[in-house]
Amino acid sequence: MDKPALTMLDYAKGMYAIAAGVATTESLMGGPPSTDLEYVLPGAKSTLTFAYALDRGAIEGFLVKEDREAHQRDNFLVNAQASGAALWMARYLEQLGYPSSALAANNVYRADPPYGRPAMLPDISLRYLAVRSGIGHFGLSGNVIHPVYGAAIIIGGLVTTAELSPTDPLPAEKKYCDQCRLCMASCASGMMSPQEETTVHLGGYDFTYAKRRTYFRCEYVCGGFTGLHSSGKWSTWSPGRLPIPEEDKDFMAALVQGVQAFKGRPQIKDIGYYYPALPPTELKVQLTCGNCQLVCCPDKEERKARYQRLTQGGVVIQTPDGTLKTVTPEEAKTFMAEMDPARRKFYENN
Repeated sequence: MDKPALTMLDYAKGMYAIAAGVATTESLMGGPPSTDLEYVLPGAKSTLTFAYALDRGAIEGFLVKEDREAHQRDNFLVNAQASGAALWMARYLEQLGYPSSALAANNVYRADPPYGRPAMLPDISLRYLAVRSGIGHFGLSGNVIHPVYGAAIIIGGLVTTAELSPTDPLPAEKKYCDQCRLCMASCASGMMSPQEETTVHLGGYDFTYAKRRTYFRCEYVCGGFTGLHSSGKWSTWSPGRLPIPEEDKDFMAALVQGVQAFKGRPQIKDIGYYYPALPPTELKVQLTCGNCQLVCCPDKEERKARYQRLTQGGVVIQTPDGTLKTVTPEEAKTFMAEMDPARRKFYENN
């Protein structure tokens, strides 16, 4: 392995990354458009990818719906950490004479037709870079899973004109995913197909995970516009109870309705971030889901326990001052039935 590659891997780990790897235009050959490094940097030859772990303690409170803000704060800060580390290392390489571009850890989407940014197609897929360079495997969910930290990681990266030597994918025997399907069961939107798979070819290796249905599903639920599971027994941190369609074709209309309903609800404090696929400065997005990522961990019994915390933690409602409260499904039905119809329309169809 050449000296620049060794330097950058060491640099990433020196910035407290839990894992780091290198992919190149050759090792990504045959991949989808989101592995085209020149999309963000003409002349790019390599990419350095790395990961940071989310705080496990904050995840527990989030899943059981006792403390949302601790995990949201941790999630936002770790995303900022990964993005900042990418910028720091890209600037380092530039000063060595290698033009480089930092990749944001999240929320950067292509404006390509037909749907543009709402389609949630990334400029460069950090997931693909991560599995090809040996940071983790693909779980059934399509999330990257680390052998120790599970799916609860945030990936960062940069592309560079430096010719770095690629690192190998992790050995198949280190993959802990046993297709337990708790990731699917944790997703109120039905994002992952229970029957079909996607296989991605990257530089002589094949990577397979459950086919993802329209990303409007994730945008509708993870965006916080709605969150009640079809069983009615549990919800995400969203107080929305708008119906979740069965068919992909119905999600655009549902999302439009969801955004309008969201505008009528009181804002949750002043935290959150502005989302590029929504009208500028109009709406702040809060972290209300991500359950498929948070439930998945290497220990199968802990995985089951996390799923139970999620599904037995009740449902969320919102008081007039914007406060989110966790109650039983029965209490939520009573609360909604007693709500003024003019306000209730922002949460459910009545």
